Amino acid sequence: MATIYTLKACENLISDYVNLHSGECTTIEEGSLGLGKVLLHSAEGKKSVIINEVFLSAWSSGHTVRQYNKLPKKYQKYIY
Repeated sequence: MATIYTLKACENLISDYVNLHSGECTTIEEGSLGLGKVLLHSAEGKKSVIINEVFLSAWSSGHTVRQYNKLPKKYQKYIY
């Protein structure tokens, strides 16, 4: 089972990736209670990251985080 992260933890990850490492953030899908699907990419020397909102209950959601050394082809179309 994947680790579930809070909205605040994911917001901190995005902030650090963009502000400290000069990466870019692209929203692929809008979320309902959280972030939806977000792609972090183009930071020099850093992995690409996919943050995906997951359903927990009718009142809450969590997020999964996956890191890639090389961005999968299905996500490359969103950054070019």
